[in-house]
Amino acid sequence: MDSINKCYEMCDYIQSNKVVSLTGNVAIRDNLKKELLHFLIYLSMTDGKYGDSERRFIKEKLGFDVSAAMAADIKTRNMLGPGYVTRMPSTFKYFILANAGHKIRNDIYDNKEARTLAECYRTLGQEYLAANAESTEAEINVLSAYCVMLDDNLKQYGLLRPDYKSAAIKAGNGMEEDEKSADELIAELNSLTGLTAVKEDVNSLINLLKVQKMREQMGMKQTSVNKHLVFMGNPGTGKTTVARLLAKIYKAIGAISKGHLVEVDRSGLVCGYIGQTATKTAEVIESALGGVLFIDEAYTLTNGKGQGDFGQEAVDTLLKGMEDHRDDLVVIVAGYTDLMEEFLDSNPGLRSRFNKFINFEDYTAQEEVEILINNCKKQEYMLSRDALEEARRFFTDRVANKPDGYANARDVRNYLEKAISNQATRIVGLDNVDKNILAIIEKEDLEGIELEF
Repeated sequence: MDSINKCYEMCDYIQSNKVVSLTGNVAIRDNLKKELLHFLIYLSMTDGKYGDSERRFIKEKLGFDVSAAMAADIKTRNMLGPGYVTRMPSTFKYFILANAGHKIRNDIYDNKEARTLAECYRTLGQEYLAANAESTEAEINVLSAYCVMLDDNLKQYGLLRPDYKSAAIKAGNGMEEDEKSADELIAELNSLTGLTAVKEDVNSLINLLKVQKMREQMGMKQTSVNKHLVFMGNPGTGKTTVARLLAKIYKAIGAISKGHLVEVDRSGLVCGYIGQTATKTAEVIESALGGVLFIDEAYTLTNGKGQGDFGQEAVDTLLKGMEDHRDDLVVIVAGYTDLMEEFLDSNPGLRSRFNKFINFEDYTAQEEVEILINNCKKQEYMLSRDALEEARRFFTDRVANKPDGYANARDVRNYLEKAISNQATRIVGLDNVDKNILAIIEKEDLEGIELEF
């Protein structure tokens, strides 16, 4: 309830500072209260059911006593169907306007009203699912889609950023500097370029795990959740990045104890002599306990191997380790889509252990340019206007033709490395070099770049 009341207070604050002009005597807090009601009814009726637990929850959280007939009428009159997850709430728009436009001088909420409201929706939805003994996967999925929509709008207006100030304060109190909260890590995940379907799938899984944790804390029955995952897609599509963030998120929500990532491929598991592979794989599993074991190109363990190969020994050891440590070990296997399907078909035990598949699509040309711009910022470079147009031309052509060795974001990193090298060659002999010259990449630094593999 505290998060809702805080958002009501923010509504009053925004209204008192005349950020928006509303017709009549409408109070923004009343508008928010109505929109939160619509949100809960939308969640409640996703599966076509509305019972006593939903009614009690809405009355407790918002003060409305809504019967099933009233809920159905509200759903119909306000078009709370599939398109609802694409519509930004009007109060959320007001909050974004206040923050993105810096409309309030010396904002007492540190310009974080919109982020706070997005988190209020997320928390309210998770509490609803935890309180409802008959919550369905469909409800979890629509909650995830709605939260991703809110975060996408925060990102669009430059408001979805991890709270680095908060992280620094934690470091001063003896905590790890990069030990962020679950909400900060989820925001970091959702701020990644592209990966819309991946974000929805991962957010759905996170919500499911958080709800089960809440039910555990309330002494309620829990549904067994398989945390192991299959990441399928081409190179450079962000699989390792998402795995690393997911490990930290799992730790932050209490699904695993440590939250570290152990990344291996076939060479890290398989040896050339009988018995050694099982020992080596068991050691890797031991090192990953409390965290995530990420096996890249996992299909090489079983793909086309003849007699005398010990990849299957590694798989057998892995399956046993997953069963023995199912409460504190997450295994993610990754690789090309078709080859991963063959890998899972190679052993009946694999299909039963991995039932959650996340598909990483190739980046679009626009997304690759966005990644380039972000990488430049991280390294304190910037593209001139002409250089930006040249980069757009390059990646539009590359994505359209996808030559052998095409590698999505890895192409972007290689492209930037060559550009930085070309820029250094161009300016090293110049006189009076200032920060501006050192930072700007010109069109001539990009022309003629070829990516080799």
